[in-house]
Formats: sequence, structure tokens, C-alpha cells
Amino acid sequence: MQSHSATTEHSSAMRMLEALKKQAPASTAELARTLQMTSEAARQQINRLAEQALVQAHMQKPAGAGRPRQLWTLTAAGQRHFPDAHAQLTVQLIGSIQKLFGQQGMDSLISERETQSRTRYQAHCTAPQLAQRLAQLAAIRTEEGYMAHVEPHGQGWLLVEDHCPICAAASACRGFCRSEQALFQEVLADVATLERSEYLLEAGQRCVYVVQPLQQPGH
Repeated sequence: MQSHSATTEHSSAMRMLEALKKQAPASTAELARTLQMTSEAARQQINRLAEQALVQAHMQKPAGAGRPRQLWTLTAAGQRHFPDAHAQLTVQLIGSIQKLFGQQGMDSLISERETQSRTRYQAHCTAPQLAQRLAQLAAIRTEEGYMAHVEPHGQGWLLVEDHCPICAAASACRGFCRSEQALFQEVLADVATLERSEYLLEAGQRCVYVVQPLQQPGH
């Protein structure tokens, strides 16, 4: 049975990992502010996670004069604290489908999943304004386990997904990711364009989509 101090330490570690999952790369000071910890407590916690190889440091050079900043991100081991749902079984099933039915079978599977998602998204993402529709899309994605949120970005927005509950499946078959991106664009087609700017499967910390509103006639 875990002692109270061990349970508290585990909870603090998970809070730090969750903060990094959402905002990495982040400095120790930024993590301290997010978690409402003292700078010393945050430094001690991040160092313990680094010793366990759950986080790693990167040095960011300043744009002008000044000292480089130390920023933290999750390692692959740290990412595994946010596991895929039934990841191993999913990968095995995908392998079996590819073996038994070939690429045509995989395409049919992805198409069926896309059809089901399209029906759900179109029913819930009905707001006429881009900001509200994006918020609706992010809410659905969060319900599905993607930890999604929307941020202002220049003249448009970012759709940010801090977690991918189907990462194992997407790694085995990236058609799932292409399908999702196409579906997002379809949901937003009359109000915006969408491009992926960060990709979890290509060394990104999360998946991020840049959403730009369409130019209105006369503008």
C-alpha cells in the first residue's frame, strides 16, 4: 500500500506531465505558474522527471540578444503515461485487416469511420460563425479523447489537440490522420481553410491545425 507522501508525489508528477502535455515546450517558470507552484518546487519536480527519462530539455536561442532558454518536452516514455485505448489490440487488428483484405480493406475501414464521424460532426458543428463552430468541433474532439482546444492565431485560429487516443492506429496507418484532416476541412469548408502545422507522428508534441477564415466578398 502506498504511503501518503508517495501518493502525493505521484499526483504532483502527473500534474507536471499533464501540464507539459498541454503546453510543451515550456520553461520551468512557466510550469510553476501553470501549476501554482514555487519555482524551487517546480525545479525539483522537473529534475526528478528528467532523472526518470520522462521529460527532456531543449535550449532555445533568443531572437535577439540574451541567454538561451531551457524548455522542457515529454519523452516517448513520458508520452506513454497517456496511453492509447487498447493500442496493442488496435495495431494487431489493423495488421490483420491489411493481411486479409489488403489496402482496399483498409480504405473501406477508414471510409466507414469517416462516414460515422461526418454524421456526428455535421450534427453538432452548426454555428454560422467560425469561432463558435471551431469551439463545437473542439468539444466533440475532447469528448473523443483528443484534449482539444482553440487558440487565437493572427487573423485566424489554432485547433490544438494535446493527445491522440488513436496514436497507435495512426502510426500503423496514417490514412486515419489524412481522413480526419479532410473531415475537419469539410466541416469548416464554408467559413475557413485548414492546414496542419504540427504533427504528433512527425516529432511534434501535439497535432495543431492553422485555421484561416475565408475572405468575404468585397474584402
